[in-house]
Amino acid sequence: MTAVLNGGPKANGNGNNRPELHNELAASEQTPLLATASIAPAQDPDVAEAIVDDALATGRQNGNDKPLPRTQIFLLCYARLVEPVAFFSIFPYINDMILHVSPDIREADVGFYSGLIESLFSLTQMLVMLVWGRAADRVGRKPVLVASLVGVTCATSIFGLATSLWQMMLFRCLAGVFAGTIVTIRTMISEHSTPRTQARSFSFFAFAGNAGITVGPLLGGVLANPAKLYPRVFAGVPFFDQYPYALPSFAVGVVGLTAVLSSAFFVEETLVRKPKAAAAASQEEGAARNGAVKEYGTRELLGAPGVSIVLYVYAHVMLLAFAYTAIIPVFWFTKVKLGGFEFSEFQIGMFMALTGVSQAFWLLVVFPPLQHRLGTNGVMRLCANFYPFFLGSNILLNALRRAGLHGVFWVAAPTILAVGPGVSMSFTAVQLALNDVSPSPAMLGTLNALALTGLSGLRAFTPALFTSIFAVGANSQFLGGYFVWVLLVLLAAGFTVAARYLPEASEKDFPASPPAEAEADHGEGETR
Repeated sequence: MTAVLNGGPKANGNGNNRPELHNELAASEQTPLLATASIAPAQDPDVAEAIVDDALATGRQNGNDKPLPRTQIFLLCYARLVEPVAFFSIFPYINDMILHVSPDIREADVGFYSGLIESLFSLTQMLVMLVWGRAADRVGRKPVLVASLVGVTCATSIFGLATSLWQMMLFRCLAGVFAGTIVTIRTMISEHSTPRTQARSFSFFAFAGNAGITVGPLLGGVLANPAKLYPRVFAGVPFFDQYPYALPSFAVGVVGLTAVLSSAFFVEETLVRKPKAAAAASQEEGAARNGAVKEYGTRELLGAPGVSIVLYVYAHVMLLAFAYTAIIPVFWFTKVKLGGFEFSEFQIGMFMALTGVSQAFWLLVVFPPLQHRLGTNGVMRLCANFYPFFLGSNILLNALRRAGLHGVFWVAAPTILAVGPGVSMSFTAVQLALNDVSPSPAMLGTLNALALTGLSGLRAFTPALFTSIFAVGANSQFLGGYFVWVLLVLLAAGFTVAARYLPEASEKDFPASPPAEAEADHGEGETR
C-alpha cells in the first residue's frame, strides 16, 4: 500500500519536472502552484504574459506560502453555483412542461423529449467549452466569467416563458452556449492557490457544485406551477396561469444575477498582465534563459507530459460519478425483488441528504489534510482502491433486503452511505492533478476547457445510457438484477488500474506548516 500511495521520485514544487524552472525559482518546494515561469500565451503575441514576480515577492507567508484569499474563493464558489442550478432546476417539472406546451405529444413519448432537452445543455456546452477556455487565456478570466454568467442567467430566466417544444430546445441550447463559467472559475481558483492551499480551495469548489445540484431541483420543484401549489397567493394571476413554469426560471435568474453582480464588482482578475513593451522585453529575457517560448496548440497540449493520462483518468472517474448519480434514485425506488431498495419518497430524500452531508464532510474536513499527507496521487489511488467495493456494496445491501435481514440492512446501509461517499475526494484530487500537469500558467484555461468538453459530452449521454442498462437488468433479472452494478464494479476496477499510471507531478513534498492565520483572508493587498 505504501508503494502505491507514494509512487516514485518527487517532482519539484511547481508540479512540473522541468529543472530549468526549478532552478530559476530558487530550487524550492515552496514555489506557488502556478508560479512556474513568465510564459506568455504563444497563440497571440499581443497578449501580455502572465507574470509571477508579485507572487514570489509578496505572495508568501513567512517565506513560505501566500495565504488563501478566502473572500475571493467564496465569491468564485458562489458563481460556481449558477451552472449546476441552471442545469438541474428543470428536472422536477420538465415532463409536465412538455405536456403543457405540446398537449398533442403522447405521454409515452415525453421521456424521449425531456431527455433530449436536458441533454442539449451539455451537448452545446461541449461544443463551446474550448472557445471559452481560450478566450479566458487571451482576454482575461474575469471578462469571460462575467459575460458567461450574464448569458446563462438570461437564457435560463426565459426558459419558463417557452410556449412550444422548439422554444424549450432553443432556450436550453442558449444556456449551454454561455455555460463557460465553470472552466473560468476552475482556472481562477487554481491561480489563487498554492501547493499548500489548493486542496482546501478545491474542496470548497467541489462543495459548491454539490450545493448547486441540491439547490437547482429544490427551486424547480418548489416553485413550478405556483397557481396550483399555492392557490392562496398565485391563484387568479393570469401571468402564472399562462406561464406556470416561469417562476422557477426567474428564481434561477435571480441567483445568476446576484452572481453576475458579485463577480463584476468584487472578483479580482487573476491573469495579471504587463504592458506590451514590458511583456516583449520580458519574453526576450525569458527566451534567453530558457530557449524559445513553447507554442501549445490543442494537439501539442495533449502531447505535453502527463496531460493525456490525467485527462483520461478525469473522464473515467466522472463517468463513474455520472452513472452512479443517475442510477441511485431509480435503484432506491425499484422493488426489492427486482434488485432495488423499494424506498418511499421520504426515505429516498433522507438517504440523499445523508449522502450530501457525507460528501461535504469528506471534501471539506478530510480531504485537505489527507491530500497534504498522501499527495494528490495518493488520495486518487486510495479512492480508486475503494471505489469497486463501494459500488459493489449495493449488491450486498439488496441481498440483505431479499433475505429479510432488515435489521442488518438498516445498520449497514446508513453506515455505507456515510463512509462510501469518501470516494468523491477523487473528483477534487483529479482537478489538482490536472492543474499540476499544465505545461504553463497561460494554458491552464485551455486545459480545463479540454477536460470540461469531455465532461459535458459524458453528462449528455451517461444518465440515459446507464438508467437504460439498469432497467434492462432489472426487468430481465440478468445476473439477478445486478447487471448494472457488476458493470460499474468492472469500470471502477479499470479506474483502480488507471490511477496507478498518474504522472509524478502531484507527488510533492510540502514545506512546514505556516501559522494558522496564514490561511485567513488578509484583504486586497495579499491577493492577486
